[in-house]
Amino acid sequence: MEKQTCHLIGAPVDCGKARRGCVMGPDAFRVAGLDLALKDLGHEVEDWGNLTPQTGPEVLSSNPAVHGLTETIGWSAAIREAGHAAVKKGTPVFLGGDHAISLGSVAGIADYAQEVGRPLFLLWLDAHTDIHTLNTTTTGNLHGTPVAYAMGLDGFEGFAPMPKVPGAHICYIGLRSVDPEERKAVAEHGPKAIDMRYIDEHGIAKPLGDFLRKVAAMNGLLHVSLDVDFLDPSIAPAVGTTVPGGATIREAHLAMEMICDSGLMTSLDLVELNPFLDDRGRTAEVMVDLTASLFGRRVFDRDTVRI
Repeated sequence: MEKQTCHLIGAPVDCGKARRGCVMGPDAFRVAGLDLALKDLGHEVEDWGNLTPQTGPEVLSSNPAVHGLTETIGWSAAIREAGHAAVKKGTPVFLGGDHAISLGSVAGIADYAQEVGRPLFLLWLDAHTDIHTLNTTTTGNLHGTPVAYAMGLDGFEGFAPMPKVPGAHICYIGLRSVDPEERKAVAEHGPKAIDMRYIDEHGIAKPLGDFLRKVAAMNGLLHVSLDVDFLDPSIAPAVGTTVPGGATIREAHLAMEMICDSGLMTSLDLVELNPFLDDRGRTAEVMVDLTASLFGRRVFDRDTVRI
């Protein structure tokens, strides 16, 4: 692949859910050698450090379950601004933090897509759909809302409006924990939803290839959002939302290499890494290895691990 300038943007967001620990995620990616992996592949790397949330007046939701709303809005604004600036210069890599970082990262890339007159597509590699609104969430965890916000659904009081991403421009891969309200929203708004049963029956290559060809045909920009819980917890335990039956390491690397081969990825989220739950850093290392595949590493480039 062509050499790129990768902008690492730390977003230690830990207010989008109740279980703490994702605040340590960005630095865990750094300790696991993300910058070195990208440099070894010939890419330039600029580390923008860790962002801090913008401050503003307190915002209250009509849904009493919602928590951390004002702080999350502040994070969204800061991440959106940084992402918009970074994508003009290279490839932003947003280091989470919980998945609420995507309330800002997707908005920043959508702003850029609107400026350059190209459609934005989202590839959501996740066990969950994240399509709740502030009105429908029963947990109040805002890491479950970024896709609904990106689509322009109602119920996001306090968040700045953003250019809408049509449901037809969104593809989920790896789903295996979707509640009734989310199933209803997916059916109504039309994102492509590939669950693990489909992958078990047909493999991951066909649905991903179909989506990538669609992005290419429309000259789209592609934002990839990679959640740790896309992976099976047996290989990636460091996430507070573990769901058994996730992608294997082989399926995940195939997906990364296909995305790389397409040359379409404009920006990347790495989210939901909770080092407090990890086993000697192995989840962080797996995520770094997958990111390297996204940026050009191939099977023959890997060292054999001897034990």
